[in-house]
Amino acid sequence: MMNAIPLTVLPLLAYNLIGYGLAGADPWVRELVIVPMPSGAGWSVRLGDVLVVFAMAILYVEVKRAARPSRGALVNRSLSIVVFIAYVVEFVAAEAAAHSVFFFLTAMSLFDVAVGAAIRRARQESQLELESRVDPSDDAPL
Repeated sequence: MMNAIPLTVLPLLAYNLIGYGLAGADPWVRELVIVPMPSGAGWSVRLGDVLVVFAMAILYVEVKRAARPSRGALVNRSLSIVVFIAYVVEFVAAEAAAHSVFFFLTAMSLFDVAVGAAIRRARQESQLELESRVDPSDDAPL
C-alpha cells in the first residue's frame, strides 16, 4: 500500500509547512551555510536549494519505483496526477507558491507523471510485441 503513495507529495508538504509556517521574509533565500571553495569564493547554500535537491532525490526514487512493476503502480500513477494538479493549482492560486523553488517542484512532479506514463506505455508495447511473436499455427493440429 505504501508503494501506491507518490513520494512527490513530500516536497509539496515540506514547502507548505516551511513556506506558510515561517511568516515574514522569504524563507527560501535564507542562507543555511556558506561553504568555502578552493577558489576562495563562498558557496551559499540556501533553504530553497536544499528543498530542490531533496525533491530531485525523491524524483529519482519515484522513477526507480515506476520502472518496477507492482500491484500499486496504477494507483501510484493516478495519485501522481492528483499531486501534480495540486502543485499547479497552488502555483497559480497561492501567493506563497509564486516562487521559482515551487515552480521547480511543480516541474519535477510533471516529470514524475510523464515518466510514469512513458514506462507504462513501453510495458504495454513490449507486451503486445511479445504476444505478436507467438505464432498461432504452432497450436494447430497436424
